[in-house]
Amino acid sequence: MRCPFCQAQDTRVIDSRLAGEGEQVRRRRECAGCGVRFTTYESAELVMPRVIKRDGTRVLFDDGKLRTGLLRALEKRPVATEAVEAAISRIRQRIRAAGEREVAASDIGEWVMEELRDLDQVAYVRFASVYRSFEDVSAFREVIDGLERMPDAEARRRQIGLLPDDGDDTP
Repeated sequence: MRCPFCQAQDTRVIDSRLAGEGEQVRRRRECAGCGVRFTTYESAELVMPRVIKRDGTRVLFDDGKLRTGLLRALEKRPVATEAVEAAISRIRQRIRAAGEREVAASDIGEWVMEELRDLDQVAYVRFASVYRSFEDVSAFREVIDGLERMPDAEARRRQIGLLPDDGDDTP
């Protein structure tokens, strides 16, 4: 690491600690040339896949668009900012976990709908109405009927999974 003060190439790490909820490593360094101490932060740079839109065009994944879509659906709804950020984080993780260079926008839209269904049902219906381009009241009715038949988020968390990968820790 080059010293930001004297540009010397020889610096040594004095201390390393986790920072940013474990997402970064904070390193305290000392320059061998001028003796000045400084701090650096190291984090993994993960390349997000490109998004294939409905019209076939490919664009870079934009975290801002994901956040804007969620926040627009959740506008004036009683959902904590931490819950929204956690949902965004889970969606980003699913995109990375797919392991593909490209992901369909429709897949991302479905993942957003799943997160919104757990966060707030009104926001879920708002997002679904735009995302699925509802043409009439019957389309709204179908979505609302589906919500009423589905167990709430807490009930789903208490259910025992069929497969070990469902997040169920019981034998």
